[in-house]
Amino acid sequence: MVTQVKLTRAQCAKLREGDSPGYRIREDDAGPARRRRPTRARLARCVVCLVPIVLTACQAAVLDPKGIVGSAEKTLMIDSLAIMLAIVLPTIAATFAFAWWFRASNTKAKYLPDFTYSGELELIVWGIPILVIMLLSGVMWIGSHDLDPAKPLASKTPPLEIQVVSLDWKWLFIYPNQGVASVNQLVLPAGVPIHFYLTSASVMSAFFIPQLGSMIYTMNGMTTQLNLQADAPGTFHGLASHFSGDGFPSMHFEVHAVPAEQFAAWIETTRTTGPTLDAASYTALAKQSMNISPFTFRTTAPELFQQIATQILPPGPGPQTGRPNPTVSPRTER
Repeated sequence: MVTQVKLTRAQCAKLREGDSPGYRIREDDAGPARRRRPTRARLARCVVCLVPIVLTACQAAVLDPKGIVGSAEKTLMIDSLAIMLAIVLPTIAATFAFAWWFRASNTKAKYLPDFTYSGELELIVWGIPILVIMLLSGVMWIGSHDLDPAKPLASKTPPLEIQVVSLDWKWLFIYPNQGVASVNQLVLPAGVPIHFYLTSASVMSAFFIPQLGSMIYTMNGMTTQLNLQADAPGTFHGLASHFSGDGFPSMHFEVHAVPAEQFAAWIETTRTTGPTLDAASYTALAKQSMNISPFTFRTTAPELFQQIATQILPPGPGPQTGRPNPTVSPRTER
């Protein structure tokens, strides 16, 4: 007969020193310090799992669309995820089920060490993924054509044309039909389709308003097009989503979607204040600078965007030796 006695850690150590035969020592009551260890370990594991989520600093953005293009892209993303999970989740569940069923202690499981081929299994293993890929490809094909950035949005309201130029490191927005322009500030009439023409006066960049929809690249010497619409008034965050040098982190802007009457009032106010945007002022604007506060131009030179896109007006000067601008990081003299 074996007698079990609960001992403290000190008593266990004393018995070991005495080398007492016939006793099996179990440290069931090793004190509060030993009992706290599993709790601390679990807490540490939870912290390790949660820290990456906190560090992502995620925002709703594309999951909180405020325009018809953004809403369509959210639907496409969720549909694609659901189709992929239809095969991923059963596969994960089957992995755990197989591991549990074929455990060493399960005498009911049939082991087939000489198994080599099964047509039924091959049909399942290859057929289901092929069907999923076909379905996913069809959804993406249709969605990609429906959401073509250059495709005009269906609307009874004529689109507002805005010309966009990415500079080092700021954004220039030209309203050709209204004859005004703004820097690092985009004002839109809510509920009106917006037709963007985009180019770059420097290196390649990318124009992105997450809550309104598609991202599109801007490149020097060529023009891209994008159609978006803000369904309701609001303020949205716009940014450059492609690295373009020292000032990239500050290359963002605010998008103000306002009622049509307020947009018309903003145009009239802009026409009475600010400098003129012509070749000379554009050349000065194209120089590298960071953290530029939003401002406007009361008038713009005709065909200015076309001159920028066709390089009649030369691209921005780019990096210079030394310190070309107080806001730009220093460079080594050569």
